[in-house]
Amino acid sequence: MFQLLPGHLHPSGHKTARLVSKDGRCNIEYDNSTRLAFLGDMWTTIVEIRWRFVLLLFVSSFTGSWFIFSLLWYWIAKTNGDLASQNRTIGHVKCIDNVNGLTTAFLYSLETQTTIGYGGRALTGDCALTVALIMVQSLLGVFINCFMCGVILAKISLPKKRAKTVTFSETAVICLKKGRLCLLIRVANLRKTLLIGSNIYGKLVKTSVTPDGEAIILDQLDVDFTVDAGKDNLFFVCPLTLYHVIDRSSPFFELSQDSLSKQDFELVVFLDGTAESTSSSCQVRTSYIPQEIQWGHTFLPIISKTKTGKYCVDFSNFSRSVPVSTPHCALCFMADVEQRNSDCVRQQNNTNHSKSGIDNLGFQVFDMETETQTTDITKM
Repeated sequence: MFQLLPGHLHPSGHKTARLVSKDGRCNIEYDNSTRLAFLGDMWTTIVEIRWRFVLLLFVSSFTGSWFIFSLLWYWIAKTNGDLASQNRTIGHVKCIDNVNGLTTAFLYSLETQTTIGYGGRALTGDCALTVALIMVQSLLGVFINCFMCGVILAKISLPKKRAKTVTFSETAVICLKKGRLCLLIRVANLRKTLLIGSNIYGKLVKTSVTPDGEAIILDQLDVDFTVDAGKDNLFFVCPLTLYHVIDRSSPFFELSQDSLSKQDFELVVFLDGTAESTSSSCQVRTSYIPQEIQWGHTFLPIISKTKTGKYCVDFSNFSRSVPVSTPHCALCFMADVEQRNSDCVRQQNNTNHSKSGIDNLGFQVFDMETETQTTDITKM
């Protein structure tokens, strides 16, 4: 099942390439031909870019609009002869008061768009063009304000920020749990607010080869996880231990303690939920490579109860594990379980066959009545 291609095993000491990092970031790149597709979803593109670019967009959008409109105000003042350096005729009607150059035009543009209104520079109301221009600048200023406030608010409240307070154990372990061979992973919610409707699942990503010899990169297999309380709608108030049963339907069935470290796969674990405080959906994910899975280990207990009746979580032992007795491989463990079940069934059948008398009591009663009737007829 875990077929390996030449060159896919990384030499010791070489950093293994991961599809998903431990903090959930996807390690994948696209060529430049896909960049134009981001223009069709400009809002999401701006929300998802880095903070340094958002701040640059914030400053440039306001400063650029102030400067562009200052050029327009300067052009109107110069065309109308309102500048101090221009020779004004007697009875000249100004369009803008106290705009004597490009600097004062920029200050007037800034005061207009930010609604400061110091009172030193103002429209006279004698030019229709200035009335139309101040309406356009005011509307554009409101639009820029709303857009940039929306971007900053959306970026601050991104669901992935809530995912920063959900953490997975650094390693996974394989051991016996309730008589079954299981792969265990720990997950903890660091906030007291719950994740509503939490759902946990996994994907095994590996390179496989078809019977035709075709190599499939990033082939994905489903890996089901559950907890003692169920699979869906988890009560995620304290750290949970997730487990995946390694049976014949599991993609880990053919693994053994010796062959685990030689495999080339990546186990990606997902946790979906809705934040209780914001009602926004979020997803937390992490990944485990074979070197991060410990065969024959189990996690240390981390939850205890204090004398005052409160429950205490010791995160110092969150990812720590200890060796325990564990079967060498899943195949031999299943064979041993099936052999024990077969022996129990055989022993039970032998016990049933060794019972004395007639098995069906109905026939026994009928035979006894028939014998009694026959004896009575003979005596007559």
